Amino acid sequence: MRAANINFPDALLCRGQYQVRPPLPFTPGVEVCGETEDGRRVLATPALPQGGFAEYVVADEAALLPAPKGFDDAEAAALHIGYQTGWFGLHRRAHLQAGETLLVHAAAGGVGSAAVQLGKAAGATVIGVVGGPDKARVARELGCDLVIDRREEDIVAAVKEATGGRGADVVYDPVGGDAYAKSVKCIAFEGRVVVVGFASGTVPAPALNHALVKNYSIAGLHWGLYNTKDPAAVRACHDELTELAAQGVIKPLIGERVPMADAADAVQRVADGVTTGRSVVLPSGGAR
Repeated sequence: MRAANINFPDALLCRGQYQVRPPLPFTPGVEVCGETEDGRRVLATPALPQGGFAEYVVADEAALLPAPKGFDDAEAAALHIGYQTGWFGLHRRAHLQAGETLLVHAAAGGVGSAAVQLGKAAGATVIGVVGGPDKARVARELGCDLVIDRREEDIVAAVKEATGGRGADVVYDPVGGDAYAKSVKCIAFEGRVVVVGFASGTVPAPALNHALVKNYSIAGLHWGLYNTKDPAAVRACHDELTELAAQGVIKPLIGERVPMADAADAVQRVADGVTTGRSVVLPSGGAR
């Protein structure tokens, strides 16, 4: 293992709150950049209970993906699940089109930052929602056309003002809870809400009568299913992401690189929502 990216599900796994519950004891870490025994630098999703927060991991050879050139190990590790989720969510589930308006919640986080970059690459106008001035600065640097600080501004009013009352065509929501409730109040005619996760800890109960009268769609996105249902699509997506990376259109935002001894604290920070970009565990603790 050369670098292991921390995902929010790692925290849920540790709490026993994820849909997959490996038997104790287990090692977290669902995605890594590693070097194979024959010297290839690859991206992998280790099979739990032997996860990626370790010096050595075992992964299915058929599912290995070549690490993109030009990225260091931490950046490469972060180009996998978050960007795959963003690409499938925006393109396969929401069919985002150039010229449309994309609203991204937690835009400065690991998942949200990937969606912002992919939305801009698709030619969308991107509105990012964040919590606090530091994250607002990060979201602007990522390329958001408009940044809304949910702690200081009315999300619904700001989106409607920015879109001339139309609303957002696509909402990318890894937060749930109040974020979802605000989203459906500013969704456009024939808009699409992509449900990616529930980082807020609250799973919303959609009012389907509201979806009916406002004529919008709610689309779930569980990227892991594509690994079993359509693995060829995962590889095709990786090829697309690698090309976008080579063009300099996308690049993972790494907020911190931590040594293995600090992995647990880093997972807690991700769970608390105080990080920006990705937190990555390095076996040596150095900048790789």
